[in-house]
Amino acid sequence: MADKYGLLLIADEVQSGIGRTGKWFAIDHWKVEPDVVCCAKALASGLPLSATVARARLMDWDAGSHASTFGGNPLACAAAMSVLEVIKEEKLLENAEKQGNYIMKWLQTVKEEHEIVGDVRGKGLMIGVEFVQDKQTKTAGADQAKDVMLKCWRRGIALVTCGVSTLRLVPPLSITRELVDASLEIIGDAIKEVDKQTSA
Repeated sequence: MADKYGLLLIADEVQSGIGRTGKWFAIDHWKVEPDVVCCAKALASGLPLSATVARARLMDWDAGSHASTFGGNPLACAAAMSVLEVIKEEKLLENAEKQGNYIMKWLQTVKEEHEIVGDVRGKGLMIGVEFVQDKQTKTAGADQAKDVMLKCWRRGIALVTCGVSTLRLVPPLSITRELVDASLEIIGDAIKEVDKQTSA
């Protein structure tokens, strides 16, 4: 449709890019070539850096229109080059896909066992667990998501919610199976406790 009507297709990969989903960019899963890709966050592994990558025909800007006081920080750029090398050398794209598939399979089982887990979705190590009050009405379980998050935090797992009632699982690309299993045990126990509270 974008090609047909001459629309720009822009992929916002600020959170999903740089290997998070098991590919360099999430859009690569669909073999789509966008006109513009925006990336940041993981690009320099915590140092302030972002990039807008676009087709040459779109980057013919007037002089000064893309200037920035702090743009192109040399230290952040050097860090980004190292980040990209580490991802390649340590095969972290493959690890993200492998660990992500394992986590998704585990969470699908949890979904079947617990009334408050309404949906599990994601790719690689960018996973969302949506909580509901019950599966019949599918009413958003914002309180359930928050309770699971806090129980996990008290046991050493830092998770955040997103949207209305979804818990995000976005571990480091380098996470090991041992840490995945330890984390899932904590998350599973928290879900079980909140599920019992909700159905009581």
